[in-house]
Amino acid sequence: MGALWITNVHVTDEESYGKYAKLAGPAIAKHGGTFLVRGGRYVQLEGRERARNVVAQFPSVEAAVDCYNSPEYQEALSHAKNASERDLVVVEMVE
Repeated sequence: MGALWITNVHVTDEESYGKYAKLAGPAIAKHGGTFLVRGGRYVQLEGRERARNVVAQFPSVEAAVDCYNSPEYQEALSHAKNASERDLVVVEMVE
């Protein structure tokens, strides 16, 4: 069953976060992920507002978690850790 990787981000260092984005895309694609949402217009109805919202679809929860834990993604993430405030969750899709 497919899964969605949902990230809400407040970027605090555009330059470093740009390095993350350049590396993260290929790492996500390598693990079968495709972007459904990458920034764009949004309306905050509840909770903490973060201007960057990203949704990627993966073949399974396991594929998404494997991507997150992969050396490629962890290298990308090293650029985002001090350049942003993020929440990331992986959720299984319904049939």
